[in-house]
Amino acid sequence: MARSSTGKSVARAAATGGGTSYRGQMPVNWYAALVLIVLIGIGSVALARYNYAKGSPTTAPIVGQTWHAALAFDICGKAEPALTATASGSPNGLTTTGSGVLLIAPKSSSEAGNNATLGKFAKEYATVQLTNTSVQYPGGVPYKNGQKCAAGTPDAGKVGMVRARSWTLSTSSQKSGSETKQVGGNYTTAPAGLKLRNAQLITVGFGPATKPLPKVPATTELALVQAIEGTSAPITTTTVAPTTTTTTAASGTTTTTTSKSSATTTTTTTKSSG
Repeated sequence: MARSSTGKSVARAAATGGGTSYRGQMPVNWYAALVLIVLIGIGSVALARYNYAKGSPTTAPIVGQTWHAALAFDICGKAEPALTATASGSPNGLTTTGSGVLLIAPKSSSEAGNNATLGKFAKEYATVQLTNTSVQYPGGVPYKNGQKCAAGTPDAGKVGMVRARSWTLSTSSQKSGSETKQVGGNYTTAPAGLKLRNAQLITVGFGPATKPLPKVPATTELALVQAIEGTSAPITTTTVAPTTTTTTAASGTTTTTTSKSSATTTTTTTKSSG
C-alpha cells in the first residue's frame, strides 16, 4: 500500500533531524534569561561593595578613632566665648569639651571619613547654625552673606560674609625642647564642608571679606595641645607679699592683720590687766 503524503513528510523530517528553519532558530529566551542572571549578579556585587565602603570607610577618621581639633568664632569682629561642653552621654561622635576643643570620635559612618565636617558638627550641636552662606553663634544674631553687622559690634554697618580659616599644629624639636606652632591659615567660603582633621585649629567668622580672621585664642590652643598630649591644664598661681598691720588699743588689746592675695587672716591677742 502506498504511503500517504503526510507520512512521507514526517519520515523526511525525522531523517534530516527536523526542518532547516528549526535547526537555524536560536533559543532567544534561554540566552535572555542567562544575560539577566549575569546582570543581576554583577549588580549585587556592586551594591555589596558600595554598602561595605559606605559602612566601613577607609578615609580617616574611621569609627573608633579619636582626633582633637580646636574651634573659635569671630562674629563681626567680636571673639565669642568657647562653646559650652556637649552634654555627657551624647550619642553623637562630634562633640566639644567646652574649652574650645573638638572631640572627633565617629560612632557611625555618617560621622566618619569625608562626612566628618564642620557642618556635621554644627548639626549635632543643636544651638549652632552653620551653612556655607549663614552662621549663628548660640544666642547671637543669625547672619547671612550680604547682611550688615549689627549695631554695637566692632564691624557695625559693614557687609559681611561667612568664612572659615584653618591652621594645623606643628611640633618641631629645639635645643631647649619641643616647639609648637600653627601653620597654614587657609581660607574657605564653604565652612560647612570643611573637613575636620587632627590637630586642626579653626576660626569661623562673619564680617568684611577683606578683613583677616584671627587665630583661635591662646587658651584654646593650649587646651588643644593638652588634649592631644593627654595632660591637664597647668595651675597658675600668683604670690603677693604679705602685708602685716599691728594696732594696739588703749585697753591693751593688740590686733594683728595679715593680708595675702585675696585671703585675709586676722589674729587677735588680749593682754591680761595684771
